[in-house]
Amino acid sequence: MRLTGGCNCGAVRYASEGPWRPVIACHCSQCRKTTGHHVAATSVPREALEITGEPRWFASSKNARRGFCPSCGSQLFWDGPGVNISVMAGTLDGPTGLVVKGHIFCADKGDYYEIGEGQRQAPRADPELTTQVV
Repeated sequence: MRLTGGCNCGAVRYASEGPWRPVIACHCSQCRKTTGHHVAATSVPREALEITGEPRWFASSKNARRGFCPSCGSQLFWDGPGVNISVMAGTLDGPTGLVVKGHIFCADKGDYYEIGEGQRQAPRADPELTTQVV
């Protein structure tokens, strides 16, 4: 399934045939601080992602970096040393057919919102929900 997306101003675009992972919501403090709320992200094999334009990268930890548009500031990617690169689901174009599969780092979530029941909730990382960073 070919999906496309990009930043708010259009300076950075991306596309991939996938395979696309279901969307996972991350409630860790780092995701909340970089976006202003929790992150909802899918992922795709890094070698399958075509990026046009030049995202800027910020080393957010010793194991990962975050990619964003240097013009408009839209956060686009979370990239760790695993096989996949995470793509912020809100930056995808049009209908995607993707669904939220679960929530990680729920122990760190903000106190101003609730997570609805019916989806898997993990207090920290969960290898069944995400591609792990080694």
